[in-house]
Amino acid sequence: MGGAGRIVAETGKPIAQAAQDLGINETTLASWVSRARRAGGASGTGESEELARLRRENAQLKKDNKELAMERDVLKRCMVLWVK
Repeated sequence: MGGAGRIVAETGKPIAQAAQDLGINETTLASWVSRARRAGGASGTGESEELARLRRENAQLKKDNKELAMERDVLKRCMVLWVK
């Protein structure tokens, strides 16, 4: 589902309101939303798989960031001792 259709799906806004907010034709937006809903399961599954992948990636990045912060702190301490 495109960005405009996603706004309708995720915010629960009526199509008319979302179309007005976006400055697009209500009929066009309704068509996009209808097409995405008919596609149904395939689109939803792909999005949930993408969300799961992003969550795994985020967890890995947090872990890497924590490790790098610890390494940085150790290097700072070594530098202080070396300068003294």
